[in-house]
Amino acid sequence: MTSPLENLENHLEMFIENVRQIRIIVSDFQPQGQNVLNQKIQSLVTGLQEIDKLKNQIDVNVPLEVFDYIDQGRNPQLYTKDCIDKALTKNEEVKGKIDSYRKFKSNLMKELSETFPVEISKYKAIRGDE
Repeated sequence: MTSPLENLENHLEMFIENVRQIRIIVSDFQPQGQNVLNQKIQSLVTGLQEIDKLKNQIDVNVPLEVFDYIDQGRNPQLYTKDCIDKALTKNEEVKGKIDSYRKFKSNLMKELSETFPVEISKYKAIRGDE
C-alpha cells in the first residue's frame, strides 16, 4: 500500500502528464480531435477532484517563500540550499561573537586581577574558576 504522500505524488504526476498532453493537442488542434480533447479535459477535472480528496490525508506545511521561488521561475529546491547557506552564515557570525566575548572576558579578568586581586580571587573561588 502506498503512503498518502506517494499517492498524492502519483496523482500530481498524472495531472502534469494530462496537462502536457492537452498542450500538445491544443497546439496542433484539428476539429476531429475535439472528442480526445474533451476526454483529456474531463480526466484533468477528475484528477483535480482526486487531488482535492487527498489534501485531507496529508499535513505538510510549505513555507510561503517556496512559492515565491516558483513564481520567479527558480527551482524550489534552491530554497533549502539558501536556508542552509543563511544558517551557516548566521552560525559563523554567532561563533565570532562568542569568540569576541570570550576574549573580552579573558582581558577583563586579567585587568581586574591586576587592579583588584583580592576581590577577583574571591570571585573565582565562588565561581569555582580556580
